[in-house]
Amino acid sequence: MRLNASAPPRRTTPSLLVATLAAVLLLVGGLLVLAPDRAAAADPLLSRGRPATSSSVEDTGFEPARAFDGDPATRWASAEGSDPQWLRVDLGTTASVSRVRLNWEVAYAKAYRVEISADGTNWTILATETAGNGGTDDWTGLSGKGRHVRVYGTARGTPYGYSLYEVEVYGTPDGTTPPPTTPPTTGAFTVVAAGDIAAQCTASSSSCAHPRTAAQAQRINPAFYLTMGDNQYDDARLSDYRNYYDKTWGAFKAKTRPVPGNHETYDPAGPLAGYKSYFGAIAYPQGKPYYSYDHGNWHFVALDSNSFDDPAQIQWLKDDLARTTKGCVAAYFHHPLYSSGGHGNDPVSEPVWRILYAAKADLVLNGHDHHYERFAPQDPDGRATPDGIVEIVGGMGGAEPYPIETVQPNSQKRISGPYGVLKLDFTDTTYTWQYVGTDGQVKDTGPTYSCH
Repeated sequence: MRLNASAPPRRTTPSLLVATLAAVLLLVGGLLVLAPDRAAAADPLLSRGRPATSSSVEDTGFEPARAFDGDPATRWASAEGSDPQWLRVDLGTTASVSRVRLNWEVAYAKAYRVEISADGTNWTILATETAGNGGTDDWTGLSGKGRHVRVYGTARGTPYGYSLYEVEVYGTPDGTTPPPTTPPTTGAFTVVAAGDIAAQCTASSSSCAHPRTAAQAQRINPAFYLTMGDNQYDDARLSDYRNYYDKTWGAFKAKTRPVPGNHETYDPAGPLAGYKSYFGAIAYPQGKPYYSYDHGNWHFVALDSNSFDDPAQIQWLKDDLARTTKGCVAAYFHHPLYSSGGHGNDPVSEPVWRILYAAKADLVLNGHDHHYERFAPQDPDGRATPDGIVEIVGGMGGAEPYPIETVQPNSQKRISGPYGVLKLDFTDTTYTWQYVGTDGQVKDTGPTYSCH
């Protein structure tokens, strides 16, 4: 909590106090007569209700606008476990900013910057905090001119994300026409994805693939990582996660958003026991092995395809899709509805596809079959249609490859053999991807699609 320092009071005699008060009152009265505008209130609040954007959102109900709505009970919250994160507001016009007041939730920033920009691209620092402890930070006496103000968190004070109940920006509009604004790039981000990852081997074996896919994934340095199940072989015990997965893909565990595969159900300690113990709240942020989150203009839905017969998960999915206000939707789970590999099509996913298709979802990512494959947009019945879902199978994270067997309708590209990861590039309205091999070479590039 940032506190303004004040000088200690001086002891005065009663007669001196009376004389001092009289002098002060006389001085104030003279100022009011001679210069009435100098008695005006402090600089006005400029940020209330203004458009806001952020680097990420933890879940529905924690959108960036919540930090500028004047309601102390609502808040913005970023995705958990990832630095840096930021929250910005468009003041609507150029202004001279003199004060920024931050009211942190429990998930506060230990280190952050308050920045200002004329165009939303080039930023100037107004204030810097390196030892934050939450509560309320009231930055006064600031001097900066611009249209956009940003809180840029660089180090979290807790294992969670960043969360602000309210951000208040005070200053004076300068009355000039604001410069052209570069659209916020909240939707421009990269994600790395793979399924079927950690065989029971280490980098000491030249045939062990998951150390190489992890290295390639880390070189890409995305906003976050997705796994599409069968993260650890063969029975996904906690000891195996620690001995194999953790030595490679575990390097960026905090930035990973996983889902389980069928091998996670084979654990002798119980289905998903090792998976849950290893990932903890990362895999169970909403208390279940299925969850959702937002990034930019995208809504991501992570599902447990081992339990698509669970009415609770199905109802949650319908409710979640009905709530989202994002313009683009991606879902990922282990079992693909369509596949040209050894496992082939898996009808267990058909009911979920129908729900996603009705909600105008754009993209589905899967593993299970150990190859790479992309499909043209199609409906749940396998009919090609421009408003269909694009499915990508990305099961080449490190497990032994499966051959292509029966090529399915609408399959556009298939690769089996070279290990690699999906590099997915998202904007506010489009998406595209590449399949990148462990040698760093692009093996396939997908089309660029617009969101429905």
